[in-house]
Formats: sequence, structure tokens, C-alpha cells
Amino acid sequence: MIPDSLQERLDATDDQQTLTWEGRELVLFNQPWGQLAVALTGAQVVHFQPAGDAPWLWLTPTPAAPPATLRGGIPLCWPWFGDERYADDSPNRQGPFHGTARLAPWRLEGVDEHEEGIEVHLSPEERLHGRLTARVVIQANARRLHVELISENIGDAPVKISAALHTYLAVDDAFACRLEGLAGARYLDKRQGFAEAEQQGTLAPNGAVDRIYHSNAAVSVDDGRRTLRVAKDQSDSTVVWHPGETPPEDTSPAAARGFLCVEAANTRLDPVWLVPGAQHLLGTTLTRPSTEGAA
Repeated sequence: MIPDSLQERLDATDDQQTLTWEGRELVLFNQPWGQLAVALTGAQVVHFQPAGDAPWLWLTPTPAAPPATLRGGIPLCWPWFGDERYADDSPNRQGPFHGTARLAPWRLEGVDEHEEGIEVHLSPEERLHGRLTARVVIQANARRLHVELISENIGDAPVKISAALHTYLAVDDAFACRLEGLAGARYLDKRQGFAEAEQQGTLAPNGAVDRIYHSNAAVSVDDGRRTLRVAKDQSDSTVVWHPGETPPEDTSPAAARGFLCVEAANTRLDPVWLVPGAQHLLGTTLTRPSTEGAA
């Protein structure tokens, strides 16, 4: 599920270490509850594996060299999703697709360890927006992975933002997956010019899919081997994406069959207005259904 070279470094890690892999600085955790890897470029979770289980996140086996982004894990889309550049100060109006957060260097502010797992805190090394600040909190243990992206308006005028936690779930075969929890939800189909439709029953992608569902419900993804549940905080958009048989250049079609993106998001369907002094927390929580309710 992840490149062998990264797995070898994780397995050799005793508790925690920071190292360079594929030109990127990563913080690795290998503890009794399981393994976690976070890239400091973009505050991106790139690997999560509870003890005794297979990895829950997919990472491309052929990563592009920096400054290209690292495909897989949970990239941050902030302070806008896609090309929806809501940020209103001029340096950000023509910024990169999916925003500046995923390209920026972040610092590890602290790691809180407890009996069951860890909590990791990160912040950007430099301000990414004239009126907004961002923080990331990652909680990991043997039963769940929880990621929070916290935005705060420190300016003197309201700011409109969109965002996403672009989660690449590791699956046996994307085209054999069944997604429950979206039945009856309206969605915009990007592949059909953002035409609007309603989901009828179970979603079972058998090729390329790129949809924004207007839904805050949890989604269960069953690949025939296991089920992963994606729950969300303060998100009324659920993005489901897979490139089909024509994946990006940094991934082969065969490797791409191993992921399906199910994302907690705030999109054009539910952008966030932050007044001065206000905060917004976009969160996603991954669990196995048999462990729901665990801390």
C-alpha cells in the first residue's frame, strides 16, 4: 500500500524520528498502537496503519520529485478547494489549484503521547494568507485516525473560504467498491459540467468519478475485504473522486486501482464565511465499523 522504501524506514523507527524521503521531510511514528507518517510539506498525513491491520491510506509507489505534490494520504486543500479562489487579498487570487497549504512548509509544534495513541500539532512556517491562519491537529490510535484543519480570521473583514481533506483510502480495487451513506443526496458531477443529480441507492464506481455530494453524512466504503468509515465535522460537502483508467502521470493505472478518494470538504455548495475573530474546524475521522464509539 506504500512504497517499500518508506515501509522499511517506518519499520526501523523506534518510537519517532524525522528524516528525508524522496526529497521530503517526514515525521515517522512507530509505536505499539501502530504507525503514522506525516510530511512537513503540506502537513500531509501520508501513512496510517493500526497494529495488526493493513494501511488505511494509499500512497503512490512512484512519487513525483519536489516541488510537485505527493499524491496520496490526506493532502490539505486550503484556503480554497479546486480552482475556487475565494481568498480576497491579491497575493492569493491567482494561487495554485487547491490552494497554498499543501505546497508550504509546516513545522511540528508538538506531540502529545498518551496510553492509547498520539496527538500531533502542526502550523505553517510562514503566513499563508493575509487574513487567515491555519493549524492542523492529527489524532491517531489503534482504532481511528482523526484530522482537523482549523482556520481563523485574524483580519478586520469577513473572508470566504473553501477547503478539503483530500483522503486517499487504500482499497483492493476501486472499481469493486460500494459506498453507503450517500443515497438520496444531491450532487454536482464535474465530469458532466457540474450537472446536478440525485444519488440512487449505493454508489458503486466502475470507472472515473468526480462528484461533490451535498451531504454531511458518514460514508462507508466496502471493498470486499474490509469496510472503512469516513465521518466528518463541519462539512456539508462530500467529494468522491477517482481518475479511472487515465490517472495522473505520477501513478500507473494499475496502482491507481488501489485508491478511492472520499473527502470531507467545504466547496461551492457550502463555503465558509469567517467574520473577524471566528474559527472554523474542518475534520475527518476514519474508523473500522467494528470499532465505532472507541476513543
